[in-house]
Amino acid sequence: MMERSKRQKQRKVLLMGRSGAGKSSMRSIIFSNYVAKDVRRLGATVDVEHSNIRFMGNLMLNLWDCGGQDSFVESYLSNQRSHVFTSVAVLIFVFDVSSREAATDTLSFASTIRALHEFSPTSKIFVLIHKMDLVPPDQRSRVVHQRALELRATCADEGFASQQVDFWATSIWDQSLYRAWTQVIYFLVPNASAIEEMLGRLAGLLEAREVVLYERTTCLVVTHVTRGVEEGNPYGDRFERMSSILKTHKHSMARHTGTMASEVSFAELQIKTGEFMLFITRLTENTNLAVVMASDEASFNAARVNVQLARREFAHLDIVEKKGKDGQQHAKGPVGSAEVEVRAMDDGEVSSSGRASDR
Repeated sequence: MMERSKRQKQRKVLLMGRSGAGKSSMRSIIFSNYVAKDVRRLGATVDVEHSNIRFMGNLMLNLWDCGGQDSFVESYLSNQRSHVFTSVAVLIFVFDVSSREAATDTLSFASTIRALHEFSPTSKIFVLIHKMDLVPPDQRSRVVHQRALELRATCADEGFASQQVDFWATSIWDQSLYRAWTQVIYFLVPNASAIEEMLGRLAGLLEAREVVLYERTTCLVVTHVTRGVEEGNPYGDRFERMSSILKTHKHSMARHTGTMASEVSFAELQIKTGEFMLFITRLTENTNLAVVMASDEASFNAARVNVQLARREFAHLDIVEKKGKDGQQHAKGPVGSAEVEVRAMDDGEVSSSGRASDR
């Protein structure tokens, strides 16, 4: 059993890249419940915007969204150098794949990771090659591969080992953005392997084909366990699709309930077909669990009960400090959630995912 520490774990995350690369847009989609069509109204980031984002209760992301204008970057690399680059857990550097100043972008990246290596040499770097929707589909693989080769060489020159750097092709218009940020979160979550072990035991108890743990606010995948026939599922992006579907569903509920999308949650969602059954329900106050099973009503209902019974074992994932009347620390859950129960009850009924056969 993992250590049930009540101490919040703060992780400093830098979000950097040249002006117009799309940094603030992706941050707003992931953490502020924007949809892609709404980010056009966002202005440029001025200097550094700090956000303390609670994730899974006891993990606090200290996100620094750093403006990419040349004057700001020069300041980060000179008089603010130690302040910006000290104690960094993760650097997310965003490249605009359509930029006509690729050489300048690479020089900016090299200067950034040089400063990072000086003050936080053990940091993890996630390079997001962004706006891939602007590249013709038949050219995307080649473009990403070539850019990654060039940038990996730059990282090596500045002292970062290959395993410290990951590359992801992203766009705000598809699931790739969720996939990349899911990897960031997985790296930051403490004891992720222990969580997977617990989920594995739960999946066996439920006789589930697959269980997927989602963070409730962002709808990002924390981790998953896949078993049996589900290992052959051809839809490799199904987790990110579900993240996008859940986020869209939250926006729909927000419109109908008159609440903010960030405050909306649902009690349970069910999908039943002749090939599989799925339900998504609360596991802890800050996480949802998706369970995929064979199409058997009795096993399905038993699994729902067993997830409720298992909540206590997973509750320590959400330990958060809050001062009570006596000044002591107590657990705190999300505030102002609007609970809406959604069910698709008939075999083959299409849910908000569009096509029930897409699993």
